[in-house]
This record gives sequence, structure tokens and C-alpha cells, in this order.
Amino acid sequence: MAEQLTTREENYSQWYNDLVINAGLAENSSVRGCMVIKPYGYTLWENMQHVLDRMFKRTGHVNAYFPLLIPKSYLSREAHHVEGFAKECAVVTHYRLKADPETHGVVVDPEAKLEEELIVRPTSETIIWSTYKNWIHSYRDLPLLINQWANVMRWEMRTRLFLRTAEFLWQEGHTAHQTREEALEETEKMINVYAEFAEKYMAMPVIRGRKTETERFAGAEDTYCIEALMQDGKALQAGTSHFLGQNFAKAFDVQFLNKENKLEYVWATSWGVSTRLIGGLIMTHSDNNGLVLPPKIAPLQVVIIPIYRNDEQLAQVSEVAERIKGALLERDITVKFDNREEYRSGWKFHEYELQGVPVRITVGARDLEQGKVELFRRDTLEKWLVDTDSAVDETVALMDKIQQNMFVKAKAFRDASIHRVDTWEEFQEQIEKGGFLYCHWDGTAETEEKIKELTKATIRCIPFDNPQEEGRCVYSGRPSHQRVLFARAY
Repeated sequence: MAEQLTTREENYSQWYNDLVINAGLAENSSVRGCMVIKPYGYTLWENMQHVLDRMFKRTGHVNAYFPLLIPKSYLSREAHHVEGFAKECAVVTHYRLKADPETHGVVVDPEAKLEEELIVRPTSETIIWSTYKNWIHSYRDLPLLINQWANVMRWEMRTRLFLRTAEFLWQEGHTAHQTREEALEETEKMINVYAEFAEKYMAMPVIRGRKTETERFAGAEDTYCIEALMQDGKALQAGTSHFLGQNFAKAFDVQFLNKENKLEYVWATSWGVSTRLIGGLIMTHSDNNGLVLPPKIAPLQVVIIPIYRNDEQLAQVSEVAERIKGALLERDITVKFDNREEYRSGWKFHEYELQGVPVRITVGARDLEQGKVELFRRDTLEKWLVDTDSAVDETVALMDKIQQNMFVKAKAFRDASIHRVDTWEEFQEQIEKGGFLYCHWDGTAETEEKIKELTKATIRCIPFDNPQEEGRCVYSGRPSHQRVLFARAY
């Protein structure tokens, strides 16, 4: 049986790490900062990937794949881009090893030095825009709507499974458009796709908004984001969509002939989410018993556990269990009948609670005498008896109830954790308690940086639906026209 979890109240960070490992999602690898995603965790990522991929294709995007290695000179073409990623780049300098007779090992062959060093992609704007130059010539080639599912490498010094690793999995969309307006429309469309996915499938409420100039993506003119709040009161940036203007088009000379037969630079966007969403999912919903997963993306939606004393009871229980399993499979519900004899039912109960399986059906010989089976829902830990004939319908209906309840619960927590703050003293006191602080800000990078320096809180976003209101900056006291959301963040 897995080790006992540290509780959230005892040590939230340790609880998270314990849960990722004990629930079989991922573990640290022998490569510093890189993780092994185990089958249960990867199935969760696949389920998220399948939904997102379907949503992207419904909005007209197609998938492609671009190289992992990027010429170093490409990064320097866009000044803000190279400045933003320079400290995180892993660099390939040689292409061959050779045997070392002294150590009986291998060493880098000095004669195999690359003419130009290559960067292991931290993001793909540069390699993709160097390619788009060959693809885009006329307005008839636009819009170009492409997504890539890939891995990237950012040499993080302080890592945590899923939330921040040196290598992680993600998708990155890269689109090209005729006009500024089309590109801005795309940027907003995709942040709304991310928000819909987070709320409808992950049951994770998010706030949509734009980043400040200091916080926006390196090389972007504007960055839109969705921000979620974790149970410990810290924010998590769950997805971003960037309006790149013509910056990368100019850097790589990507022009097109417009309808008036004149050359113009194209307008660009990029947008992405990563396996960090799994970390967000864990910290939004899970409890001291283990994972709590929304049915729409859970790797396993239903588990059936038999309880019996002899072979005769096992045969009766198995017949009912297999019938329920078959009916659930016909409803496109993922289900497992765990009839392993080497584990007791109590061990199985604990294991599937730890793994966050949304519904457990216990088929016991004693309950079958009354024509009943037991349903258990992971989100509330409630259990009750239902007729065997209605068990399938009730289980399917329960999926929607669990999905909705998880969102409602998470949203209630998030909404109760948004605090309107008007004084610096109140800000300093409230930030220690966590949550979003909704405050006036004077709009200067200097004030933004000073607040971060003093409290470790950053402006998470300027909400899209922000009402304009006059006030005074919470730190400087200078005039302000709207409030922004501050929080400490992952």
C-alpha cells in the first residue's frame, strides 16, 4: 500500500509531491529537473490532449511538427525574445562522442564541434517563422493556422513535478494573418478556448485577462492569460495567448502580396498550455485522501469492486459486475472490474480513492440478496445503495453531478478568495493569507516591481471585464483608473 500522505494543513508543498508520486502520476528521473510521466499520469494528459485537439480543429487549426533543435542565430533575430529565454537555453555544441582509453568511457570529440551551435527549443516561434517564410507568399496563403504537440526544454533551477520542470510537454499554436484585427481576434479566440476547457472539462474556474507589459511573453505586443487559484491561495497561470504583432514576421522577413498587389508583413499569434495543467488540476480539487478528478478527463471513470466469501458468491458477484461493466462501456464510460484476489477490498478502496477515480461501485454478495449494489462518489466521499437494475443509469447521471459539483465548489472557494484591498497595510496583511488581491495600481513598472520585491506578489492579470473606476494606487497613492489582480503564484 502507498505511503501515508502528508496532509495539506501540515505541509501543502509536501502533500502535493506525495500525491503526485503515490498516486502514480509521475516521478523524478535521473536527469536533473526532468520527470518520468507514468502511465496513469500520461493517460490523464492524453485525455486532456484529445479534448483540446478536438477544440483546436473545430476552430480551423491543423497539426504539424517542427524541429527540436534551433540554430542559435535564430534566437537573436528578435531582441525581446532572446532576452526572455537566454538564461533558460540548453545548447548543443558537438555532434559526436569518442572512446576514452584512459577512463574506458566516452568523451566529446573535439573535432565534431558544430559550425553553429543549436538550441534545444524553449519555444518554437523562431524555427516556425523561418519556415513560414517559405510557405507564405500571397494573401491566398493566409490565414495559416497551425498547432504543434511537442516537448520543450527550459533549464529551470528550482523544479517541481508538473508545475515547473526542465523538460515538459505542451502544445503551441502559431498562426499568421493578413491584418492586425484578424490576429487580435485569433488571440482572444484561443484564450477563450483555454478558458472553456479549464472550466468545462477540468472543473477549474479561471479569470481571463491581459498581462502587464512586464509580465507579457518575450517578443509579444500583448499577452492574454487565464489565471486559476489553488487551494493554498496561490495563483497558477493556466494558459496564455500572445499577439505577436509583426515582430517575428519582420525578424524573418515574412511578407505577402495583398489584394492590391503590395507587399506587407504578416501578423502573428502564438498560444499554449502544458502539462502544468495537471499540477493545477491536482491543487484545485484534491484532498488529504488523494486525487479528486473530474469525470470528463479522469483516466478511469468507474471502478467495480467485488466483495464475497466463497467461490459461489464470487460467481454471483462477478456476473452482476460484468453486466454493469459491459453496459457502462456501451455508454463510453471507462470502467475497470478489479477482481484481483491478491488484494483485499479495503486496500482497493484506499488505492482508488488515492487515484481519484470518480465513482466506485461495490458489488457485494450480501447487498445482492436485496437486489442492491453500493455507489460511492469520490468528490464528496458519500455512498449509498441502489437497485442493480438502475445502477448503470444512476452512475452515468452521477458523472454530470460530480463534474458540476467540483466546478461549483472550486468557484465558491475562488470567489471567496478575491479580496478588495485599498491600503498598503491591508495589502501586506492579506497577501500573507493568500488569494487574489483586487487593487488599484498606478500603471508603472516601477511600482509593480517594488510590490513584487516587498511581498513576492505579482500582477496576475488585468481582467477583461474590469470596470473603470477612479482610485489611488495601493502602494504609491498615485491616481489609478482600474483595479488589477495581485497574488503570489507558482
